[in-house]
Amino acid sequence: MNRFLQILVIVALLIMGYFDGAQAARLKDIASIRGVRENQLVGYGIVVGLKGTGDGKNEFMSKSIVRMFDKLGMKLDSPEFASKNAAAVILTASMPAFGKAGNPIDITVSAIGDASSLQGGTLLQAPLRAADEQVYAVAQGNITIGGDGKDSHTTSGKIPNGAIIERDMSADFSSRKMYRLTLINPDFTTAARAILTINKELGGHYASAKDAGTIDIITPFAYENRGVELLATIEAIEINPDMKARVVVNEKTGTIVIGDKVKISRVAISHGAISVKVGDGKKGAADEKIAVLDSGVSVGELVQSLNKLGISPKDLITILQSIKSAGALHGELEVL
Repeated sequence: MNRFLQILVIVALLIMGYFDGAQAARLKDIASIRGVRENQLVGYGIVVGLKGTGDGKNEFMSKSIVRMFDKLGMKLDSPEFASKNAAAVILTASMPAFGKAGNPIDITVSAIGDASSLQGGTLLQAPLRAADEQVYAVAQGNITIGGDGKDSHTTSGKIPNGAIIERDMSADFSSRKMYRLTLINPDFTTAARAILTINKELGGHYASAKDAGTIDIITPFAYENRGVELLATIEAIEINPDMKARVVVNEKTGTIVIGDKVKISRVAISHGAISVKVGDGKKGAADEKIAVLDSGVSVGELVQSLNKLGISPKDLITILQSIKSAGALHGELEVL
């Protein structure tokens, strides 16, 4: 038996729910709380201490060095400065949703000029700003580059805990009167199941769905000024998320992922020496290359039958595409 198809059948069985409890999911895993997210930070800085792999002479680097020395109390006679031991860089980082002043965060340092390597460099103190152009963190430290520095991408590196948060993001959740959940995969059935389960857990009509991806929750009197406990209770609620009937095919790797709700109507398939009949109880001639399935079978059952006939992954993908084109495959067929 083709090893790929063995693995495929196992995946299909898992998706079809043959193992108990496979479909239950916590709300915290399928939805996010509006306003609880990371915030992107960006900044500009200078890396020094490079071994001749820096920018050399360019306009913005020259101005940056002159401005830096000016702030340090050293006036340069010439407005131009060139050094292969320094490089201009862009800094990026993500500030946690509830990051507080004094907490460290990792940063990424990327060259923007002619520097060939940031290996061994040190970033000088640089501010990091959010989309509101306010400074939320300050970065500084020694740059690390993965690998041996030869085969790796040396114009970009990391500084673990390289920035210190200077101010808190304003987010007062404890006293809110309403919270909003956003489903990662919007679906009307999933949203309806979620509000029913939340209302049952909270003992009243507190949750309502605005659309397929948005659920509003009014803070119950028992949880007034206790938003953390309320959200912890809601996040732990388990529901069975619904999903569209879908088959995802990657032609390059031969990978096929099958949803359990994908069904096949009555259809006859002939592919080379292989024949498959769906919805025809009569096998006809005793041919080992013929598979007979009942109407309405799942794609998983079709795959198992084709697997017994020794079909290749490439042929299987072709057959699925043909069934979809004939209108007999009820579900989306996504080809990557």
